[in-house]
Amino acid sequence: MSVSSIIESLEKLIKLHKSFNHLAIRKTALLKANDTEAITALLIQEQKHMKAISQTDKDREVAVADFLRANGKAGQPASIHGVTELTGTVETEKLNQLKAELMEEVANLKERNTLNQQLIYQSLQFINVSLDMFRPRNQNLNYGNSVKKPAKSGITMFDSKA
Repeated sequence: MSVSSIIESLEKLIKLHKSFNHLAIRKTALLKANDTEAITALLIQEQKHMKAISQTDKDREVAVADFLRANGKAGQPASIHGVTELTGTVETEKLNQLKAELMEEVANLKERNTLNQQLIYQSLQFINVSLDMFRPRNQNLNYGNSVKKPAKSGITMFDSKA
């Protein structure tokens, strides 16, 4: 088992994450423009990307496990670090470079998602403030005719005959 399948899956993961980052950038613009229909369509694309990333990552894990098994290290965790210990210098450099690039893309995506989350939270706050302005308010909560008086019956709280 060669390292090429691991390298291919890492390259595919990087490509998917870059595409996902472009979607996140588009999402920021759509959130600022308040285009809910386009955001809905974008969310569908994001789910497709997430599914593809998940499948590619599973493929990477299988490739790493197969590589480790083929090299007599079946008990090790399926990580890039475990693979680099068993590869030559050229393959190790390539794997480390791809790993660094993937980590950078994931960090960029995380940063962009944090920004988008803040934009969504601020939009929700604005909506809540706007709704509060339109809701009718009772000005006399404790005074006035709106307070019902208890019906008088023959029994009182204070027994004057006692």
